Amino acid sequence: MATARTPEDEDPPEAGYLSSSDRDSDVDDDCQVTAKEPCRYYNKGHCRDGDRCTHPHVCKFALSGNCRYGSGCKLKHPRGGRRSRSSQAGGGAKERSTSRDPKIFDGQLYKWQLNDGTGWMDFSNDHVIEAQYCLPHTKSIKLYNTTHGVVNIDFNSMTVSGKSLRVRRLDDGHTEWVWFCTLYSKWIKYGDKDPEGKPTPANSSDIEQKFQSNPTSSFTFNIGAKTYEIKFAEMRQVSLDRKRKVTRRPLYRQRQAGAGVPQGHSVSQNIIVGTKPHWQFEGDHRGWHNFKNTRGTNETSDDIERKFQDDP
Repeated sequence: MATARTPEDEDPPEAGYLSSSDRDSDVDDDCQVTAKEPCRYYNKGHCRDGDRCTHPHVCKFALSGNCRYGSGCKLKHPRGGRRSRSSQAGGGAKERSTSRDPKIFDGQLYKWQLNDGTGWMDFSNDHVIEAQYCLPHTKSIKLYNTTHGVVNIDFNSMTVSGKSLRVRRLDDGHTEWVWFCTLYSKWIKYGDKDPEGKPTPANSSDIEQKFQSNPTSSFTFNIGAKTYEIKFAEMRQVSLDRKRKVTRRPLYRQRQAGAGVPQGHSVSQNIIVGTKPHWQFEGDHRGWHNFKNTRGTNETSDDIERKFQDDP
């Protein structure tokens, strides 16, 4: 039975923008942004017109703020790159959070945000998103009753399905990232024992260290005479005879009670999800029903929420 946690009530948000931490930190001084769209041939790897090209030779993903390679990108990144309104969620590269990404310094451990083209807006109750994102088997989460209707966040591609929205996760720089691989139809953490009781040879922290040094590279290890390679760009573990899925998720950190944006914070925070969470379950015909005291169940939405707050 699928379950979802949704807001019961919600007020429309007010306009707000992210501070300067939203800008690209690693850029080329000689790269200027113009009103023209970036050269598509340059972004594919080669433009035969070279310096004569009438379109800017810049990374199109950097312009829209979602280049997965950051300072390791082989293409030029513009200084103060513009935020493209035409950027479509799901049409770009996957997010791979690294130590080079923008950080938050307002006392929060992490922050989930949505961008509809007018600026980055905070999710309220984003600990629900974070708790699900920390689970390696969770592919996505649906949020109901938002100002943009139903928002379906794909955790693997870090995009919003079917909408012209962008999503991102920021943290305080102290997130512990954990690497998992599929084995016997289960997600196994690198370094832990597999279902047969044998420890996996590669360690999650070693993989993360290599990833932080170069998110476009790979991590190689051996089991006996057999060589395995974790390709970060593909998120696959490959050997001569097999490929396995790999994922990277944060270790969940529970916020202190009352933790959040300090009073007097200079940025106007947009509320995307309502302030009162509501728990539902999916019925036989894909309809969603509230948890309440009825025949067959004595758990209400408030009961579940209290338990969730105690231990997500």
